[in-house]
Amino acid sequence: MNLADVVQATWPPARSFDIGPFTLRDGAGGGKRVSAASVNAPFTDADLAAAEDAMRAMGQSPLFAIWPDRGDFGLDAALSQRGYDVVEPVVGYSADAQDIMRRNADISHSYPHWPPLAIAREVWAQAGIGPARLAVMARATGPKTAILVRHGDHPAGMCFVAIAGEHAMIHALEVLPDHRRNGLAQKLINRAALWATSLGAAHLSLVVTRANAPARALYARMGMAEVGQYHYRAAGALLQNGHV
Repeated sequence: MNLADVVQATWPPARSFDIGPFTLRDGAGGGKRVSAASVNAPFTDADLAAAEDAMRAMGQSPLFAIWPDRGDFGLDAALSQRGYDVVEPVVGYSADAQDIMRRNADISHSYPHWPPLAIAREVWAQAGIGPARLAVMARATGPKTAILVRHGDHPAGMCFVAIAGEHAMIHALEVLPDHRRNGLAQKLINRAALWATSLGAAHLSLVVTRANAPARALYARMGMAEVGQYHYRAAGALLQNGHV
C-alpha cells in the first residue's frame, strides 16, 4: 500500500466518484486532503474542464493533488499552464512502529480513547480542527483512536490515528503553543506506535508540509524516513490554512 492509498483510507472524504479519468472528492468542509481531485489515466482538455466544472458544482474551488509516485500524466504541467498555483508541498514519513518504540518509549501522560472526549475536541478546536475534520475521523472505517497528551495539569496536545491493513497513519497532530518544546509530539507518536502495534499494524506514517522544518527534524530523529511527497494545485486564492 503506497502513501496515497494509506492517506485516503485513513482520512476519507464524504464521498468520491469518477469523472472520466479523474477521481473527485467531496470534502464536506474537511480540508484539502479530502477535497482534492486526482488523475488516474491520460486526459484531454475536455476531461480537465469537466472535472473543474464538477468541483464547482459541488461548491468547491478546483483543487488537484499531484502524486508524483503515481504518475500525473502531465497534470501538473497542464494546471501550471492554466494558472494554477502550487499549494503546500507535503512530505510523507514512515517507520517500523516497533522501531519507534525501541528508540524512545516515553508515553507518559498520553491517553488513547474513542470517541474523542470533550476536552480532546476542545484542544483540537484551539488548533483550528473543528467539526468538519472531526467528521472525517468519524468516517474512517478501520481501527482508530484519538490520543490526548497532558502537560502538568493541562491538556496540551492531540492526534488521530487510523489503521488500513498493516499501516497506521497519524493525522491532526497538534500541540498547543504554550506547551511546545516539551517532547509532547514525540509522546503522541510513541503512543500511536504502541497502539498501532497492539492491533497488528507494522508501519506508522504521517504527512507534514515541507515548510515545517521543526516537525520534519523531529520525525527524522525518531527514525522516520521520507516515503513520498505530493502537492496541490489550486485555482484562484485558495487559502493555505496549514492543514494538509
